[in-house]
Amino acid sequence: MASMSAGSVALVVPAEISVSSWDFYELSIPATIFGKPQPDLADPWYELRLCGTAEPSSVAPGFTLRSQYGLDDLADAETVIVASVPDACVEHGEPVPAELTAALREAAAAGARMVSLCTGAFALAEAGLLDGRRATAHWMHTAQLAQRYPKVQVDDSVLYVDDGDVLTSAGMTAGLDLCLHLVRRDLGPHVANQLARRMVVPAHRPGGQAQFIDLSVPDTDGQGLAPVLDWVRAHLDEPLTIEDLARRAAVSPRTLYRRLQEATGTTPLQWLLNQRLGRAQTLLEATDLPMEKIAELSGLGTANNLRHHFLKHIGVSPSDYRRAFPRQPDRSRLGPARA
Repeated sequence: MASMSAGSVALVVPAEISVSSWDFYELSIPATIFGKPQPDLADPWYELRLCGTAEPSSVAPGFTLRSQYGLDDLADAETVIVASVPDACVEHGEPVPAELTAALREAAAAGARMVSLCTGAFALAEAGLLDGRRATAHWMHTAQLAQRYPKVQVDDSVLYVDDGDVLTSAGMTAGLDLCLHLVRRDLGPHVANQLARRMVVPAHRPGGQAQFIDLSVPDTDGQGLAPVLDWVRAHLDEPLTIEDLARRAAVSPRTLYRRLQEATGTTPLQWLLNQRLGRAQTLLEATDLPMEKIAELSGLGTANNLRHHFLKHIGVSPSDYRRAFPRQPDRSRLGPARA
């Protein structure tokens, strides 16, 4: 194989991080992929630079991450990766540190490819680098991202978004998907596939993060609708209409529509479909039932209808979903555990 240079990668190291946090996992993904030489696949490999504040980052008692490079060195890299932002920036709406957003803007202006994993999208958005662009983050945070940065076209259904010079990914393992995608872009599919095999992960996962979102839980059961919503969940295998729900709630269909939309944030029909899909997801994960039976029990009618809605709303087929969430063995049949 001809030698190819993959370029320099600057990985932003947070000021504080816990070894047991998700942020540490997401930081380790690009550090592993771009920091470990693969001379038989491509030589030279990437040049990884850990860029952070002047003070070493605290990981846990007795552990530190020492950054040889500072944030001002981001502008010299060909690719800049932000794996996370402080929890307070996401959970409490605190601004992303100004020194980081300034460094990101400078790097982008210098022509660097900008990449975020999970909550790192908040840093790119704060820097204005996602304005008018399609982007994603972990589905638990996409609503906050969209609310705080209305100029960003937030898509919570995908594992990652490649918008040319700016790329964003969902959380956790989706960061691995995006990093492998970067290798595929830079060094070709053969190198990316071989690297994925070494890491014992799929080179490309079907579908998007929509398959991991819990569709079955509404935002709230306000407006006194909890008994009706509970009754619906217990009768998902039956044909149900707005009129049926209105009669159970002793209100008009129009009033039910308004109250249910206020309580769940979506229309009654979409909420009902989400419940049916959530029931189907549970049955696919927990049982070996055939597709026809799962479609019947979830109220989706036929296996073809089940497949149609899964592909449209979950992003994968029911069969692919079942393979992604294999059923755990019934340990009650394995006998008592040995000491």
